[in-house]
Amino acid sequence: MAGSGGTKAVVAALAANLTIAALKFVAYLLTRSSSMLAEAIHSVADSGNQVLLLVGGKRAARQASPSHPFGYRRDRYIYAFIVSIVLFSVGGLFALYEAYHKWQDPHPIEGFWWWVPLAVLAGAIIAESFSLRTAVRESNPLRGTTGWVDFIRRSKAPELPVILLEDFAALLGLVLALFGVSLTLLTGNGLWDAAGTAMIGLLLVAIATVLAIETKSLLLGESASREHLRLIEEAIAADDETRVIHLKTMHLGPDELLVAAKISVGRSDSGQEIARLIDAAERRIRDAVPIATVIYLEPDIFRSESVAHPAGPA
Repeated sequence: MAGSGGTKAVVAALAANLTIAALKFVAYLLTRSSSMLAEAIHSVADSGNQVLLLVGGKRAARQASPSHPFGYRRDRYIYAFIVSIVLFSVGGLFALYEAYHKWQDPHPIEGFWWWVPLAVLAGAIIAESFSLRTAVRESNPLRGTTGWVDFIRRSKAPELPVILLEDFAALLGLVLALFGVSLTLLTGNGLWDAAGTAMIGLLLVAIATVLAIETKSLLLGESASREHLRLIEEAIAADDETRVIHLKTMHLGPDELLVAAKISVGRSDSGQEIARLIDAAERRIRDAVPIATVIYLEPDIFRSESVAHPAGPA
């Protein structure tokens, strides 16, 4: 996994969601509030998602094998994509179904336990706030000066962006549930509870769609960042005898980069001299970009028409 920071954020979110899910189910059983049921299922889906992220990190650590010579690092992307499917189906679609069911048969929240949903939602907001704060703190060193939207879009490690989006959706979903429950209690009209549930469903579908789009891009194989591309080009060109003719990169995982380049050599260089130039260029690339773990350099004669610009970052 992307360092201990990603693991810490996932574990914090898992602990918060398991506790909150239990409290929400209790509140639903006491009041039959559809917003509470939708939020309870949401927390269960989030808990399952955090388990998936932990499993993906564990499986990605396996050593390369003859059948998978580049290793299993992209398992983290696969499990993150599964997270988006779970959030969409178990969280979003269930909430929309429950909203439809409640709209057809609205009923107010009555009885001695009317206050329980409010207490549970207030406590859940506090717990989710701490979980989100942990994710923000663990993301900041990696994010640097990058904006949050760009960080989520450009991050090659899926765990922290997934947790950030999940925690943000959880907090906003709790506010929507509080909105629906409060108006139902004030007006005695269960349609407000259904409306809150529907808004939670739409929110989860939207967040799941964003996650699916971003993890799909990682699964397809994203190139190195612009900064890493620049460092690789400079490392190759540091020796006056070599220069980049063509360069392509792809992330095999968050912390593993494949570098394939065609570099120029002298027309009269011997095989031994060409091998020396390639070995030296590889060492410079690894020093400049330590995550460049797989490097293939092809020697060629430089011609102006053979120069191709490297593909930019995804």
